[in-house]
Amino acid sequence: MDVRSRDRAEGTALFRNRQGRHGRPVRRPLFLVALFAALAGVLAATAVVALTGWRPFGGGDPAVERPAAPATRVGAGAPAGWPAWGFTHTQNSVDVERGPARALADLSGNPVPQVTPIMGWGVDNPQPRPGEYDWASLDRRMATIERTGGTPVITLCCAPDWMKGGPAGRTDWSKLERAVEPEHFDAFAAMAAEVAKRYPKVKYYTVWNEFKGFWNPRANRWDHQGYTDLYNRVYDALKKVDGDIRVGGPYMVMNSNAPNWRHGPPAELKGSWGSMDQRNLDAIKYWSKHKKGADFIVVDGHSQPVQREIKLNDFQALTKFSDVTRWLRALEPDLPVWWAEWYVEPVPSDWTDERRGAVHTAAMMEFVRGGAASAFYWSPQTTTATDCPGCLWSGPRAGGGATPTLAMLQNFDRWFPPGTELADVKASDPAVRVLAQARQMVVVNGSARPVRPRIDGKPLELGPYEVRWVAR
Repeated sequence: MDVRSRDRAEGTALFRNRQGRHGRPVRRPLFLVALFAALAGVLAATAVVALTGWRPFGGGDPAVERPAAPATRVGAGAPAGWPAWGFTHTQNSVDVERGPARALADLSGNPVPQVTPIMGWGVDNPQPRPGEYDWASLDRRMATIERTGGTPVITLCCAPDWMKGGPAGRTDWSKLERAVEPEHFDAFAAMAAEVAKRYPKVKYYTVWNEFKGFWNPRANRWDHQGYTDLYNRVYDALKKVDGDIRVGGPYMVMNSNAPNWRHGPPAELKGSWGSMDQRNLDAIKYWSKHKKGADFIVVDGHSQPVQREIKLNDFQALTKFSDVTRWLRALEPDLPVWWAEWYVEPVPSDWTDERRGAVHTAAMMEFVRGGAASAFYWSPQTTTATDCPGCLWSGPRAGGGATPTLAMLQNFDRWFPPGTELADVKASDPAVRVLAQARQMVVVNGSARPVRPRIDGKPLELGPYEVRWVAR
């Protein structure tokens, strides 16, 4: 699925999940009635938290309401060699058997971390029947990652039909995003262990993807209990295979509402980009409290609000990435923060390639400034067309070579790996963004006009939406 189609489908699904009960107006009661009601509410809320660890909507935890400070080094909490800035293989991707040779060469020349799911997005069902494995397509993906020198990362999603209530031996791709049924949680964990045994070089795993299927319609919230149960079983299974495997969750999609959006419960995390859906934060906090363990915390999301008819300034919206990252760092100070997917472009879009490149680069700057350790670009790909907005490689008709988007990811991976000390460099023009370290800086003109700012004491001419990598 290309990124525009996926964004459109995702936007519809997220808007649907956001709907639900908003409560009824309540008459102002007499003083004593109000007092007794308040006491009863406190007792009930305390009981809910004690029994389930879940806080009602708007129940902000004071320990995580204040975001962490801006990062002074890249990748807070990430050790040396951590996979930082890369991409995820999707339905039509570069491939050792079918991929264009130029793309493979361009990627091999400057390798970046690469993510693949175990089922879907170009990978077949790995276990069509209980005990019967088919590794062919996943083997091919892993061979591509190894051949091009990338650090491999596996997303443990999705699940065979028979683990979701369907028949064994058949794959209904329209039901890909259904959750594993609780009676098959152990079977899914066992399959995850088999994946780890087959690919012993893989040391990084994310568990599931965007809480797919884990929604509780009756409670109008995520089924964070069910997801956390599955996560804990997978965590234990992977650690038994190899204690050095790094496991992360909850891979929550960070939906947000537009500024001044007045529907739904109040949120504890807000910014110029809008306000977070509190149900997402509650799910993450539940997982954080009840997980067996974790080596990193992972989310994904779009910079724009779920109200797609409301378009925010492209660059203003990006501060959501750094704000969310700091909130996660405050919640889990010892865990590196991953963005498994990230999106910035509205649907439909009239962006030029220059504007797209500027916003993509500025988004990466926000991940770095917020203290993220990793971010993986969701890689759209085309099989025949010459024009593929946002792709990492051009289509076969255009030669299959790398695009500026891939070069941007490669530059971030080269110049801003975890542990890099950031330099405080600013531009004289507020429309210009700068991210710098001792030897290199990247400069983005966030406007549709030419600018001539002073940076590091020197003038620099930039065209509309121009991105420039400059040696210091």
